[in-house]
Amino acid sequence: MHMEIIVNGLSQDVPDGYTAQQLVDSLDLAGKRIAMEVNEEIVPKSGYASHAFAAGDHIEVVHAVGGG
Repeated sequence: MHMEIIVNGLSQDVPDGYTAQQLVDSLDLAGKRIAMEVNEEIVPKSGYASHAFAAGDHIEVVHAVGGG
């Protein structure tokens, strides 16, 4: 089965049990400095593999950019 999640304001159809790590991989952000928020709560990077999304989750993924 599939469900709909909202990623950075855009609807995405993903399989049930879709994890934060799968999303990071699909966005080609593995190994990059990012922050992820699900329904306004930060998901720690250490929890990406175990954090499964629920239908209707609102996810914001932000790529950290160094400055100077």
